[in-house]
Amino acid sequence: MRLTPRLLAPLLLACASSAFCAASSWKPLFNEKDLTGWDTWLAKPEASIEVPGLVRGADGKYSEPIGPNRDPLGVFRVETLDGAPVIHISGQIFGTLTSKETFANCHVRLQFKWGERRWAPRADVVRDSGLLYRIHGPSGVSGGVWPPCIELQIQEHDVGDLWTVDSRAYVTATPKVGDKFAVYDPTKPLIELWKWEGPNSSRCVKMADYEKPRGEWNTVELLCVGEESIHVVNGHVVLRVKQARDFDGKAALTSGAIALQSEGAEVFYRNVEVLPLEELPAEYR
Repeated sequence: MRLTPRLLAPLLLACASSAFCAASSWKPLFNEKDLTGWDTWLAKPEASIEVPGLVRGADGKYSEPIGPNRDPLGVFRVETLDGAPVIHISGQIFGTLTSKETFANCHVRLQFKWGERRWAPRADVVRDSGLLYRIHGPSGVSGGVWPPCIELQIQEHDVGDLWTVDSRAYVTATPKVGDKFAVYDPTKPLIELWKWEGPNSSRCVKMADYEKPRGEWNTVELLCVGEESIHVVNGHVVLRVKQARDFDGKAALTSGAIALQSEGAEVFYRNVEVLPLEELPAEYR
C-alpha cells in the first residue's frame, strides 16, 4: 500500500504518542554478540596475577600497564546470564571498557548485577565498579588507571554517588566534615567538588540507597544536558550535578565517551543503551 500524506499523518500522530515508538528511539551500545564499539584498557596487574609477556621489576611487581585493547585474561568478555547476553567484567585487573562513540546531550540506561568473585586489592571490601562519563582524556591519567571524567559510582550500597576524577563539579550538598564525605541535599547551597582533602572532596554521597539485594538486576540511568547531569537508580533521582568542568575549572564538560569500570569485583552489565536529548525531560527538571 502506498502511504499518501492523508494516510501517513494519523500514523505519525499515533507513533508520536505511543510507548513503542518512544522506546524504539533508544540506541543499543551493546550488540549482544561481542565488544564491537568499545575499547579496553587495563592497568598494572597485582603481582600475584600471572600475565605472560608483561614486564616485572626487580621487586616482582609489574612495571607497565597491560594497556589498550589487550586483554590476555579476558577481563572483559561477552557471556550468557539469566538466558540473555551480558558484558561480563571479571574485575581481576583494574581498567575500563570505553565507548568509541562520544555523547553530548543524552540519556544513558543500563542494568547491572554483582557476581561473586573479588580480587586484590579489593578482595575484602564492598564490590565496586562505575559508569564513567564526560571522559576528556585517556585512561591511565588518573592514578595510573582512570581517565579524567565524572563518575556515577556503582558500588555496593553507594550506587549513584558522584566522584570527580581529575575534574570539578558543583552539587547542592552538606560539605565534607572529617572522614564523612559531602552528602547530596537539594535544599543546601552549591559546593564545588574537585580534590580529596577538605570540604571540596571529590566524592558526594547520593541522597538515598535504592540498590536491590545482591543477586538482582539494578537499573541505572544517567541524563546529561550541557554541564548538568542527573543520577537515577531504579527509577529514583539520587543526585544532580551542576557545572561539570575539567580539573583547572576552565573548560565545561559537555560531551565525551562513557566507560564501565573493572575495579576488583565481578559484575555483569546488560541492556546498555542511549537516547539523544535536546533538553532535560520535564519529569527530571
